[in-house]
Amino acid sequence: MSRRTRRTLLIVAAVLVLLALAIFLRSKAPPEAARLLPESDGILYIDFRPIRTLFHKELKPPERAPEYQQFIDAIGIDPERDVDQVAIALHRMPDPSGPNGPVAYSMVLVGKITGQRMNAWLDAHATSRETYDAQTIYSIPSEGRTVRVAQIGYDTMAASNFPTPEKIHAILDRHRTAAWPLSGSTLLEQHYHDVPLLSIAWGVGQIGLPFGEDGAIHIFGLALPLEPDSTIIASVRWTGSLHLRVEEIAPSPSTAVSQAAALATIVTMARGFTEPLGANSANNSLKELLETAEVTQHGERVVVTATLPGNFFTGL
Repeated sequence: MSRRTRRTLLIVAAVLVLLALAIFLRSKAPPEAARLLPESDGILYIDFRPIRTLFHKELKPPERAPEYQQFIDAIGIDPERDVDQVAIALHRMPDPSGPNGPVAYSMVLVGKITGQRMNAWLDAHATSRETYDAQTIYSIPSEGRTVRVAQIGYDTMAASNFPTPEKIHAILDRHRTAAWPLSGSTLLEQHYHDVPLLSIAWGVGQIGLPFGEDGAIHIFGLALPLEPDSTIIASVRWTGSLHLRVEEIAPSPSTAVSQAAALATIVTMARGFTEPLGANSANNSLKELLETAEVTQHGERVVVTATLPGNFFTGL
C-alpha cells in the first residue's frame, strides 16, 4: 500500500469518526428550538409533529374568538397546522406585583410561520424597530407590555416580553452557534439529561413558574408539598400510550421521603374525591389519570408517574 493511499484512508477514517461523533452528540442534544432560549428559571417544550401524526383522526378544528381568527387571517399562519415546535423560557420577575407581572417569557417557534403577510403585519403594528446582528426586532405593544419579535430563519421566529431586549438579543446570539449540539442555557446543561428519551413534551425548572399561586401549587383545593422553587423535570412521551412523568429534586433524601408520603396521600384522597363524579369524558379521563398514578422516592428525588388518557391532547 502506497503512502498516499494510507494517508487517504486515514483522512477518510478521521472524517467518519468525526461524523459518527457529531451524530452521537446530536442524538443527545436538546432540540435546537430549546437550545436557542436564553438563560431562564424554567423551560417548556412541545413537539406538535408526533401529536399530529398519532392523533390526527381525533383532532378537531378549534373554536376561535372572532378577534383571534382575524389575526390568523391577517398573518396567513394557522398555529394548529403550521407551528411544529414551541420552546418557552420563563423568567421570574423581581416584583410579582409590578407592571411586568410575576413571570416574563421568551419563545422560539419553528414551522411554516414566516412570510410576506407576517412581515406586513409586524411592520404595521410595530411601535419601534431595532437592528441587531443584521436582524430586525419589532416591538409590538401587548396588554401593557412590549413583545419583541424577530424572524431568525426561514422557519423560525423568536419573541420575548422581557422588560429589556437582552433576552431576544441572547436568542439571536445563540442562533449563530446553534449548529453546535452542546450549546444551550445553564438549565438545559444541568437537567436535559434527566428528560426521558422520545419525550414529545417536557419542562424543566422551578414549579412556581408559572403554576404557583401565592407560592403554592393547589390541586382539588389541597396544597402540594412542594417548595415553589423546587426543581422539576416533567415529561410526556408515547410508548403505545401517553406516559406522564414528574420528578422533583428535593433538598435532601429526608425531605424527599416526607414529600413522597404526602404526595401519595394526596393521590389517594383525590381518588376518593373523584369516585362519586358522574361518567363523562372529562371525569373518566381524570379517574384514569389518578388510578394509574404512582409515587416513588429515590434518594433526594421524588417521582410521580401516570398514564394520560388518550384524549389528553385532543381535549386541549
